[in-house]
Amino acid sequence: VYLHSGCRIAVSPDTKYFAVDWLGVEVTKATLGIIGMGSIGYKVAERARAFNMRILYHNRNRRRKEEEEAVGAHYCEKMEDLLQQSDFVMLVVNLTPETHKLIGKKELGLMKPTATLINISRGAVIDQDALVEALQNKVIRAAALDVTYPEPLPRDHPLLKLNNIIITPHIGTATVQAIRMMAEEAIANMLAVLNGQPIPSEVFPK
Repeated sequence: VYLHSGCRIAVSPDTKYFAVDWLGVEVTKATLGIIGMGSIGYKVAERARAFNMRILYHNRNRRRKEEEEAVGAHYCEKMEDLLQQSDFVMLVVNLTPETHKLIGKKELGLMKPTATLINISRGAVIDQDALVEALQNKVIRAAALDVTYPEPLPRDHPLLKLNNIIITPHIGTATVQAIRMMAEEAIANMLAVLNGQPIPSEVFPK
């Protein structure tokens, strides 16, 4: 959140000096709670370990012990335990009927008032009305969303009026290299179907 505000201060024509009390939150040794420890969630854990973060995760299925140890991740069978302990909560789940509005008023209320909620999955995983209320009332410190519903949000949406949120336009995979790899993978899947071969990236395996 300070990055966004700091950029505006740095380029503003009204800026005459930089405040010395412009302080953010330390990531190193903070607790990161990852909800959804699939392939992407696990990649997040690998990167978080480089920052010496304490890593908690909640997933439908627990990872193998050696996978947990490789990134120093600790399993939380109950999502509530993860929410209560984490300084940063990251959502990395697929959107399903079970995960629709997975994070609502109750879940936000369990989080630390100093915590930040990060969503890189799908917008509808969060109850956005509840998030607006939580950010307005400082139930949580901040939020960072790469996804919303709808996309883009209506220009009068209350989330756009808050100063403790960062919203980006679903750009988590927006690099030339990533888009090229995605296109190549899609082509490989189509060719497999046409040739009667197993689909490499089948979403719902039979």
